[in-house]
Parts: sequence; structure tokens; C-alpha cells
Amino acid sequence: MKIHKQVIIYLICFTFFGSTAFSAIKLPYLFSDNMVLQQQSHPLIWGWSTAGAKVSLVTSWNKKKITITADSKGKWKANVATPAAGGPFEIKISEANNSITIKNVLIGEVWLCSGQSNMEMPMKGFMGQPILGASEAIFDSANDKIRVYTVPKAVQREAQDDSNKATWNEAEPESVANFSATAYYFGRLLYAKLKVPIGLVCSSYGGTPIEGFMDEEALKPFPDVTSFPSKTDTSQKIDNKNATAVYNAMLYPLLGYTFKGCIWYQGESNYNKPKQYETLFPAFVKMLRTKSNDENLPFYYVQIAPYKNKIIESDPKLHSAYLRDAQRKALAVIPNSGMAVTLDIGNEVFIHPWDKETVGKRLAYMALAKTYGLKGFPYASPMYESVSFAGNVATVQFSNTANGFTSYGKPLSNFEIAGADKVFHPAKAVITKGVLTVSSEEVPNPVAVRYAFKDFVVGDLFNTEGFPASSFRTDDW
Repeated sequence: MKIHKQVIIYLICFTFFGSTAFSAIKLPYLFSDNMVLQQQSHPLIWGWSTAGAKVSLVTSWNKKKITITADSKGKWKANVATPAAGGPFEIKISEANNSITIKNVLIGEVWLCSGQSNMEMPMKGFMGQPILGASEAIFDSANDKIRVYTVPKAVQREAQDDSNKATWNEAEPESVANFSATAYYFGRLLYAKLKVPIGLVCSSYGGTPIEGFMDEEALKPFPDVTSFPSKTDTSQKIDNKNATAVYNAMLYPLLGYTFKGCIWYQGESNYNKPKQYETLFPAFVKMLRTKSNDENLPFYYVQIAPYKNKIIESDPKLHSAYLRDAQRKALAVIPNSGMAVTLDIGNEVFIHPWDKETVGKRLAYMALAKTYGLKGFPYASPMYESVSFAGNVATVQFSNTANGFTSYGKPLSNFEIAGADKVFHPAKAVITKGVLTVSSEEVPNPVAVRYAFKDFVVGDLFNTEGFPASSFRTDDW
């Protein structure tokens, strides 16, 4: 009798746990409790089951049942119609006698946040590298309408169906402390102004060149990119420096998820090839939009801050101003984009500026103005447009300066001017009734002007609204 009871108990446990632990339905980690779906859209939901199985999907916001058939590899996908922002909701996915219910789902605004270590840098900071004001921000972070998701760092030889294990979390001190500071500050301001749930998906890997975030097809026009990982030689070690390696593991698994837009903070690892970056960067954005099935996906990025790169002191042609200039030029060729300038908040000894709140806010200002249509506030930095010469004086024209310039009462010390000999001399820059002129007694016939074109510099030119001008050069020397 005792053995008989043990068998019965075993069968009951197997029936109960077997139906859940060995469910035929599998979802990517991105589809889990606490997730956020883009409002008033048709986001794609996908997963895996038995080949040929009939899979049904029911959302609690409209009770509609969608039935799809898994393909020969067991993959299925379905678009669902989302309402205006709200929740929490549930999504039930069933196949035969198995089902999964995704709980505490919100409908709102979802943003992809990607790049290298400056996007990765968590609110708690890196070892010995703090985030300004982080302790107070973390303390006050509890908000169940802001959800965060961090893709674990990984590399792969080929594109993966799913990333390494991760979970969606409501904003609260522990989750925010370990989440991207730039992304969190961006999302916090979006929530403050839009008053709808915000979902932030961070996929960042420090030290990764942009080709690491791209697929092979997007890199075909760039024959000098040769660092592809071997797909067959598993003895070859790969890391995030390999082209496609981070894309395969951390970006490809996300593509298909519906994002409202993308914020991007990257560039330091491409400092040694700034000319290539001028075309590589727009190619990345085009790839991202194509893979996202949204050719107009809003894309807002950060111009890297000045810092003193001791590795390249011996080659002035490779200092960070050249990469910053490549990022500035990208604005003209990437539609529906914007660039947050950080020329005023760099750090001479750290590549990671600790004022991430200003960075997040500047990205959010652009999104709120350009994507969400909020009006009545400034959001853009002065950008060089053209230069004209008369005698020994250069007059420089900018966009985003309708209300003029300011240096906050300090002399402008970051301008240089050169003649046909291509030798730059410190120049005197003067603001007169909203017009900026540059000259030097040592250059009687100037042909080129540069501003803040150094590895490390603190910007001193702003528009009246307080946004720093981007560094620039009028030459291509």
C-alpha cells in the first residue's frame, strides 16, 4: 500500500510539473512578464512549438483569438493590434494542452537603447567611475510604469534566435542601479512628459566597433572590414571586436520587436578610422531600419565627448575630434535623426563622462520634439553650415541659432584659422548681433576655420538656449 501511494504521488507530480516544465511552447526572453508593447501598432509576437502545431494567442485587452500554424522548424509568429497606452494586461499563448501566460504587460512607448560602454554604463557607475546624482535618482526610481530590459553581453559566430537569459523589470532601486544611466534618464523624461508606460531595451557592449553591431550583408560595401568570425573553425576565439559578433548575439534576436525609435551612444572604438565611419555609420542605421521594417525609425545618437586618448597622442590625425566630425556629418545623410552634443561635459581622464543625466535629457528633448511633436522648447545644438571669407575675416553660419549665441561672458578660446599653407593658428572669435566672425593677425588670407577640434577640449560656444555647438572643421585636410 505504501509503494502504491508513492506511485500515485509520482504520477500526480509528473502530470502537473511535466505539463509546465516540458511545455512545447517556447518564447524569446524578450516576451515575458512585465514587458511593454508599442501602443497603437501591430507588434509581432513570435516563438516556437511543435512543427505544424496550431498555436492560439489571446490578448486580454481585446479578447480576440489569433490562430497560427508553426512552420517546419516549429517557429510561429503573429501580429497583434495594440490599443492606446494602458494596462496591465495578459497574453495567453496555447498549443494543444500547453499554454503560457505573459502577465503584467503594459502598452506604451518602447525604445531600443544601444551602443558601447557609455550606453552600457549603469546608474551605479563603473568601478571608480561614478554617475553624477545617481544615488538620489536611484532612491527615487520606483515607478511601475517604466520597465527596463538589459540584453546580456555575448558574442556569436552566427545569428541567434534568442539572446542569453534576461527579464523585464519594473523600475525600482535595484533594477535601475544596474540599468543604463543614459537610457534611464532618457526614459524618465519621456514618462514625465508623455504620461504613458515606457519600455527601455538596452543592448550594449563596451569597446565594440560599429561593425560588431552589423550583419554581413550591410558590411559587403566595406571590403576593408575583414574581422569576421569563422563559422566553422570553433577553435578561433572571437570577441566583441569581431564584425557581426555582437549583432549575432545581442541585436539580431531583438529585430522584429516593435520599437518606437532608437537611441545610440557609440563611436569611441572607431576613432582610428573616422573617414570610414562617415559611411559605415549611416550604413548601420539603414540596416537597423530595414531589419526593423521601419525605414523611418527615429534615430537619435550621442556625439562622443572629448577626452584625452593617450594611445593616439603620437598621431594628431586620429584624435577624437575627427570621429566627432564624422558623427556631425552623418546628420546630413541620416534622415529623421538627431545628435546630442556633449562638448561641454567631457572628462579629460575618463572616456565615460559622469554627467549622464544631461546626455539622457538631450536625447529625450529631440525625441519629444521630433517624434512626439511637443512644441515650445529648444532641443538642438548649433551646427556649422557654411563659411565665407572677406579679407582676413571668416564669417561662420550655423543652424539652430535663431536667438543668437552666447559664451556666458567668457572669451571664445577654441577657434583656429588657417591659410593656404594649412597651418592653423589660434583665432579671435567675436559674436556681434548674432553673427560670429573669426580672424587672426597671423593669417591675412584665411581659407579654413576649426572649432574645438582637439582630442580634449571644453566647449565654450552655445546657442542662447544653452545647447553647446558641435566641434567642426571647414576643411577636409
